[in-house]
Formats: sequence, structure tokens, C-alpha cells
Amino acid sequence: MFWLLALLAYLLGSLSFAIVLSRLSGSPDPRSSGSGNAGATNMLRLAGRKLAILTLLGDLCKGLLPVLLAQLAGLGLQEQAWIGLCAVIGHLFPLYFCFKGGKGVATAAGMLMGLYFPAALLAIAAWLLTFYLTRTSSLAALIATPLTLPLLAWREPEALLPITVLTVLIVWRHRSNLRDLFAGRERHF
Repeated sequence: MFWLLALLAYLLGSLSFAIVLSRLSGSPDPRSSGSGNAGATNMLRLAGRKLAILTLLGDLCKGLLPVLLAQLAGLGLQEQAWIGLCAVIGHLFPLYFCFKGGKGVATAAGMLMGLYFPAALLAIAAWLLTFYLTRTSSLAALIATPLTLPLLAWREPEALLPITVLTVLIVWRHRSNLRDLFAGRERHF
């Protein structure tokens, strides 16, 4: 059951709402316009608030749904976390879109919602506060994601390894943003 759900999670994660919605609406492809990221923040820049919200909700759900299915299947928390991570990997490297996807932040938030809701609330609050103060989405993601690790290590230690892998992947996907942040060139809203 684990491997079937892991494959399903990857395939669901590969469905890029930013790309699909941009095609349906006639908006520019988010991978080749704006920041080049197939995610909600770039959709806000390129296509407006409505499509950005739909992208955000779609990406959250594709991280949450596999975790909930794993719970229904009776899998343990660590297995649920690995399955959620498969959805994030699908978002990062989508099979349907030549393996060029987003940065995984919203899909990771959906995954956290299913695993341990207080950790998701902490990440969302940290993201919102950082974004409010800096108007920089990438910095908000880079602060919010690692903040969940101590809470999970304390409350749900069996999920720590997959969540650590998740954090490393998200930081790695933001490596160009990190260079731009240090050089003072990062985009702001």
C-alpha cells in the first residue's frame, strides 16, 4: 500500500496548477515569465489574485490529500510523511511538465497540515509575518520551512527525517533566491 500511495502522491504532485491555470486562462507560462517559478507567488505577479489563490489552494490540496489517504490506509506517521514528500517531489519535478516545477512551499504546507496541524500553523504564521515585514516571498519560505523542524522533533519525532529532507529540498530549490538575497537583487512585492 505504501508504494502505491507514494506513486499516487508523486503523480498528483506533478499536476502543476500554475501551469494548467495559466494555459486555461491564456496567461504567460509561469516557468518562462516573472520569477520563472510555477507557484502561487509568480501567478500573482503574472495572472492576478484569483489565479494565484486557485494555484495556492490546488498546491495545498495536493500536499494534504496523499497524507490523508495514508492516514485512512492506517499507515504510520513516518510513512505518511514520506508519502507527503513524494507529492512535494512531484511538484518540484513534475512528470507532466518536463520535470520543471515550482519550489514546493505550498505543497509542503499542505503536507504539514495533514501530518501535524500546529506545525503547519507555525510555518504559515512565520511565512505571513516575514512576508509582511520584508515583502519577499522567498525569504518568507526560507524562514518558515526550517522553523517547523524543532516543533516536529519535539512532538512528532518519527516525521523528523522526511521533514528534514523536505527542508533541504526547499532550501536547495531556493538557492538562486539565496544568491539574490545576499546580493541585494531579490524581487520584492
